[in-house]
Amino acid sequence: MAALEDQKNDTNELLQLVSFKIGDEEFGVDILKVQEINRMMQITKVPNSPNFVDGVVNLRGRIIPVIDLRTRLGMPRIEHGKETRIVVVELSGTTVGFIVDEVSEVLRIPKNITEAPPEMVAGLDSEYITAVGKLEDRLLILLDLEKVLSIEQKSELAVV
Repeated sequence: MAALEDQKNDTNELLQLVSFKIGDEEFGVDILKVQEINRMMQITKVPNSPNFVDGVVNLRGRIIPVIDLRTRLGMPRIEHGKETRIVVVELSGTTVGFIVDEVSEVLRIPKNITEAPPEMVAGLDSEYITAVGKLEDRLLILLDLEKVLSIEQKSELAVV
């Protein structure tokens, strides 16, 4: 009987996500990972920083590295617009900002409408794609921001 209860809880489990756009694609991340969402601000370039790091910002007295998520996901850079946002998260004890084209909304979706990404998509480089959510009129790519950066890249950030 307990196994049946567990199955029921699984199908009722809701994922709470912050969704954002990069180009035409919509992504989601666990809301518990997100500390805050800020408008674009002045980013200070840091010489010799990794190519995926745009620079650093002063966030209420704390200097945090800012990563262009477009670049990190292999998409072309674009000019930042009025909808561009910095999503601030904590990764392995380091606060990091990710630049996204636009933050869409906070979503609650049932876990059972997500499935693992197709084998062909889920290559070695895309282990940060945890699932694909099938919403009524669109697909939502779920990211694990912890895995967007490799261990080496995280250690490079600590130096920035």
